Amino acid sequence: MKARYQYRIYPTNQQQKFLAKVFGCCRVVWNDALMLCKQSDSLPSSADLQKICITQAKRTEGREWLTEVSNIPLQQSIADLGVAFKNFFESHNGKRKGEKLGYPKFKKKTGKQTARFRKGGFSIKGNKVFLAKIGYIKTKWSRSLPSEPSSVTAIKDKAGRYFLSFVVEIIPEIKPTQNQSVGIDLGIKTFAVLSSGEKISSPDYSKLDRKILRNQRRFSRRAKGSKRQELMRLKVAKLKAKQRDIRKDFLHKLSTRVVINNQVIALEDLNVGGMLKNRRLSRAISQAGWREFRTMCEAKSNKFEREFVAISRWEPTSQVCSECGYRWGKLDLEVREIVCLGCSTPHCRDGNASKNIEKVGIGHIHDSKRAGRECKTPIGAVLVELSTCQEYKQLTLFDCLGITAALAE
Repeated sequence: MKARYQYRIYPTNQQQKFLAKVFGCCRVVWNDALMLCKQSDSLPSSADLQKICITQAKRTEGREWLTEVSNIPLQQSIADLGVAFKNFFESHNGKRKGEKLGYPKFKKKTGKQTARFRKGGFSIKGNKVFLAKIGYIKTKWSRSLPSEPSSVTAIKDKAGRYFLSFVVEIIPEIKPTQNQSVGIDLGIKTFAVLSSGEKISSPDYSKLDRKILRNQRRFSRRAKGSKRQELMRLKVAKLKAKQRDIRKDFLHKLSTRVVINNQVIALEDLNVGGMLKNRRLSRAISQAGWREFRTMCEAKSNKFEREFVAISRWEPTSQVCSECGYRWGKLDLEVREIVCLGCSTPHCRDGNASKNIEKVGIGHIHDSKRAGRECKTPIGAVLVELSTCQEYKQLTLFDCLGITAALAE
């Protein structure tokens, strides 16, 4: 299976200028090709787009500066556009699972900048990485690459940081597990409650939130297009990048621990897009990173040979007792502690839901979305009903059990 390994790089001032040229040329080629696709009646092939937007464009006066950079990232920019169109069409035709993807968009100068190099456009020598027409770039190797990379993407984020992202082939690892299964209920105040009873709180983003909001207000007062506005935009981007890094570090550590220690990982298929429409909770939900955590668990389950299960969002995990199966119905969000009317067991709402998620994940309870819920009357209740009827008063216990078995079939 393929994976990405990302490292921080520190280019010199001259290399930053060369990278800016590469990013700008890739962005222009992408935008020119996308404009050509919009104006055409049918989607042109990648070969035609390369011929028009790269080969012929270099001979014109307005695009002659395309010759100053390597031709490899320009060709990959056209190839990436083809992949974007393919994913868009497959998403709307139903061939691609998940949320529907939008139409490819034009790239902006102030957004995230990328340039992809395939084999022949880069090489690794010692602790440095060589990129075509850029040179050797100082790289911070936080871990070693498991195999030879097939491609590398140079990235500059909105905060002005530079990264290299390698695509490598990895072999799934098999490690012993401590537990057979675990169910995870995700929340806002408490990020995750495990079926084992462990509660995991999310990092505190309140101080960073206040700084971001304060600087965003300052950014809105700056004159549009001025240097002061650009400096404030960079400051806001750095604060958001810091917040994003804290969340990603927390999610990576938690997902790795959960996947390594359990053979079956069960999560609920939450409708995060629908929840974000709640204007009072949308900010907290988007900060939590539920979807990102699920993606990490799913990817690491494939890496470590684990089983990942996403149960239906319609499964009433908060409405059923995890001990006796008694269903008490819907509860308000304010209710956090429940005492079961069937077995008198006190439950924490999230802990009870995580246990039910685990049971559905390992198949002890039918998923109502897939198989349907069993609504059969228990034997005891049938016997009570038969005993109240005049015509069955003379029947023996064995006759009642035979009638009950016939009704059950």
